[in-house]
Order: sequence, then structure tokens, then C-alpha cells
Amino acid sequence: MKILMVLTSHSELGDTGHKTGFWLEEFAAPYYTFKDAGAQIVLASPKGGQPPVDPKSTLDEFQTELTQRFNQDSTAQQALANTVTLETVKAEDFDAVFYPGGHGPLWDLTNSADSIKLIEAFSAAKKPTGFVCHAPAVLRHVKAANGEPFVKGRHVTGFTNGEEAAVQLTDVVPFLIEDEFIRLGAHYQQNQDWMPYVIEDGNLITGQNPASSEPAALALLKQLS
Repeated sequence: MKILMVLTSHSELGDTGHKTGFWLEEFAAPYYTFKDAGAQIVLASPKGGQPPVDPKSTLDEFQTELTQRFNQDSTAQQALANTVTLETVKAEDFDAVFYPGGHGPLWDLTNSADSIKLIEAFSAAKKPTGFVCHAPAVLRHVKAANGEPFVKGRHVTGFTNGEEAAVQLTDVVPFLIEDEFIRLGAHYQQNQDWMPYVIEDGNLITGQNPASSEPAALALLKQLS
């Protein structure tokens, strides 16, 4: 079982002067869920090397058992520091792909031709694809086989307008996932803000927020079994 995890290379939080990147919990929880299930994991990012971690996600209040495990795991830290470039990976070499969130993907992975092509290839091969929190945003420009938006008519979730307002970034992000999915014709669904929520629509798995990262990873593993 070989799983690709795709992380952002984008570190600037709009024009705020603050930093962003991937959200640590949304990487650590799926990473260890897959690792403990015996999966071989390859980490990729648009630029390769060390992806930027959102500094807020390293604060004490956002630490979990699995982020603490990562912080003590030099092997995992080394793997993260040496992600391969996204353009070098091929869907046929993997059984599934998983995208952790954080605000970074809104800027780079959403508009990455390599990422779009990769997701379309996984989908065409009917392989599981997982996206959590802000990562579902990377589906924005992905097309279905008929040329329509990939999410049109699909049941999906992702970071809610309410959650974005709660972190006071509604006017900073390039677009709101909830609004964009609805505009594209998706059946967008949500749970209460900050509660775990995962939707499976065929091989497409989306999780609403950080609390959904482990459940989304478990859903992907279940599809692989």
C-alpha cells in the first residue's frame, strides 16, 4: 500500500505580513494513521524540500498526541524536510493520495497544473483521494472526464464560512471554500463549526476541519482495504 501526501509550498498569508503553510495536525494525524497501517508514504510539494508549517499550528493549544509524536520523530521530520517535487510524481505509482490543509493550498496547490493533473489521474483510475480542511480548495480547477467542474453534483465538505470568520481571515483568503463549492454546483455539506465531519462521494473523501483529519485518513484506508 503506497500513499502520496501532497503539501503546500506557500508561506505568505495574503498581504498580512504573517506566515501560513500547512496545518501540523492535518499532516501528523493522517501520516501516522497511514504509517501505523503499514503504508509506504511519499511526501511531495510544489517546490520540494521543507514545506512551510503554519506557525499557529505549532502553538501549545493546537497540539495533539500525534503532533507530539511527530515532534519527537526525527525520521518523520527528515522525510518532511525532503519532500519530492510535485511534478515528479505519477498517480500510477500510488494507491491513493491525501492532501493536508492549512491556508497555504488556497494560493499554490489550487492553481497548480501538476496538482490538477494528478488529481484528475487518480480520479480516472478510481483511486481514493482525500482532502481535509482547506485542502478541498485544490479541487477548484479540477475537471471531471466530461469537462465539467470535478465537484459539480458531488457531495463535499471543507472549511466553512463560519470557521473562516472565526479565525478572522474571511477578507484575507483568495476565496471561501463553502461559497466556491456552491458556485461550482457541488452539494456542499457541513457539521457544526470545529466538529469532525467527513463525506465520502465515491472515491472522493473530504473533511471539514482539523478535527476531521484523522477520520478522513481512516476513511481513505477503509477504501483501500
